[in-house]
Amino acid sequence: MTGWYEERLPDRSAKAVIVVALLALLLVAVVPVALLAGVVIMLLGHVVGGLALFGGSVLAAAIAVTIAGISGLRRLRKLVSGPSFPVVQLDDSQYTNVTEPEGSDYTKVVQLDRSEYTEVR
Repeated sequence: MTGWYEERLPDRSAKAVIVVALLALLLVAVVPVALLAGVVIMLLGHVVGGLALFGGSVLAAAIAVTIAGISGLRRLRKLVSGPSFPVVQLDDSQYTNVTEPEGSDYTKVVQLDRSEYTEVR
């Protein structure tokens, strides 16, 4: 039973992805506050400083969102390709026991024979 609980806990890379995503959300939420502070600084006469504050906050938020997206995709690929997410590729021999439904509620449906199917790959 303890092994099941250990498997449910996030590992170090999952915790890192969560931290980076939270940092990205925090920096995106701070952008409107930085805009307001930049406008106040520009009204006080420091136009370049206000623009630098706003531009820096947008740049930091964009970088954080990019890093969070890249690390999240890498983590997702690792989860999907790992043994904990088993995906079985079916070959042609495994489709032989599939039966087609006899009746249909749809009108104007064309029924095909097995010889009329085309294989798409």
